[in-house]
Amino acid sequence: MTASSDVQPSDMRLGVNVDHVATLRQARGTTYPDVAEAARKAIAAGADSITVHLREDRRHIQDSDVETLSAAGEVPVNLEMALTDEMIDIALRTKPRDCCLVPESREELTTEGGLDIVGQRERVREGLDTLYGAGINAALFIDPDIEQIDAAAEAGARCIELHTGAYADASDEGERERELERIQNAAAHAASLHIEVHAGHGLHVDNVGAIAEIGPIVELNIGHALIAQAVFLGIGEAVREMRAAIETARRKLH
Repeated sequence: MTASSDVQPSDMRLGVNVDHVATLRQARGTTYPDVAEAARKAIAAGADSITVHLREDRRHIQDSDVETLSAAGEVPVNLEMALTDEMIDIALRTKPRDCCLVPESREELTTEGGLDIVGQRERVREGLDTLYGAGINAALFIDPDIEQIDAAAEAGARCIELHTGAYADASDEGERERELERIQNAAAHAASLHIEVHAGHGLHVDNVGAIAEIGPIVELNIGHALIAQAVFLGIGEAVREMRAAIETARRKLH
């Protein structure tokens, strides 16, 4: 995967994270809502892929969800996972199209920052090599930090996903602009190294535009806000609303 400088409004892919469909199911231990059905409806409405994060504590997505989605072959699956032997083995067995290696802590409510590549280059390289060798596309979820991007390149990364949480959670306009500039610089630097650039975390229809306007970013992965909006609109309409916001922003690049 390589970044392209040829930007078209439709060239930004949308991955929909359905973790919180599973959160609702797990809250009561029921068989509904059906994660696979939510995935199919999201794809039908214009999503390009479905992201699921199989966490160590199995707080929402379960092994069976990954197995069902991957085996059905109806939707392109992006498996978010920690860099552990257990998760690598699950990826090799279920063969999702894509994997994204993320940091993970049992105590966190959601992923709170990017993976530290600088401190574990060789471990990351081993994980990437294993996934690439199995024909699985693999990305690294990292903060918009030049040192981390350089380390990712040294570890052999072909794709990164920039953590947009600090931008999304900024308390004022000045901080938001500084965080946006970090993301812009990080995306440009990664693209200069021929690394494909994705982004995500904390994005919703009111803040996604500025990220969608960053030319080197070719994919956004969005979950919590989109599933929350689906409570009011239905998942199909929520996906279409997000897609429209992204494409409106993308057209400004021309």
